Amino acid sequence: MLDELEGVIRDRQLNAPAGSYTASLFAAGPDRIAQKFGEEAIELLIAAQSQTRDRLIEESADLAYHLTVLLVSKGVSWQDVAAELTRRQK
Repeated sequence: MLDELEGVIRDRQLNAPAGSYTASLFAAGPDRIAQKFGEEAIELLIAAQSQTRDRLIEESADLAYHLTVLLVSKGVSWQDVAAELTRRQK
């Protein structure tokens, strides 16, 4: 699923379709992308502490999306992240 999401995000980065939220993040630049990731991380923490399981899942999805945008903006893939996790298992 994350690889598929990454592919869609890369497509939005390259093609910048009109009205695309993802394309608007890339157009706003790396600082805005990082800011949005930070905002979503805080929302996830709040959900984890005081909200429902469903809200936690929703905020987790938002964070995964914004992390993927951040990774793509820096030329990092989920495969790169998975390789690092594998390396740490050794």
